[in-house]
Amino acid sequence: MEAETQTDIVVRPVRDVDAEALGRVHATCWHETYDHLISKAALEAVSPKRLAELWTHWAVQGPEFKMFAALVNGEIVGFAGSGPARDKDAPRFRELYFIYLLDAYHGTGIGQKLFDAVVEPAEGLYLWVADDNPRAHRFYVRNGFTLDGASHTEPFLGETLTEVRFTR
Repeated sequence: MEAETQTDIVVRPVRDVDAEALGRVHATCWHETYDHLISKAALEAVSPKRLAELWTHWAVQGPEFKMFAALVNGEIVGFAGSGPARDKDAPRFRELYFIYLLDAYHGTGIGQKLFDAVVEPAEGLYLWVADDNPRAHRFYVRNGFTLDGASHTEPFLGETLTEVRFTR
């Protein structure tokens, strides 16, 4: 069944029992998102099991953290998270940490539902996103973000990734 014909879409808080499925989806999303930015060898080293271990921790953080999963017919297809700013020179108090959605579900509105679950209407926050990720840039602009001129190069899977900062 094609993604656009799915009707059973649920966006709900992440649970600790979701860790294994989130690890698998997270790894797949990294392959789909970064395949043109990171070497194949680095991406092949991504461990769904290791990502699941991280999700075990992320799922039980305090109430100031918002971690949500999107499910289609009971299967996790994406996730999003926000919380307190992590940067010392943060331009806002809150940060959108991530939104990842399996490629098959892009354009279905699920990404927007995830965003709405972890970001309050008109909430001021910031995020970092890969410089060469135009689809994500368009999504964030549609949601009221603008580039603020900041960029940095981060270690990512043993390589480097240039990110730019958006604020709202």
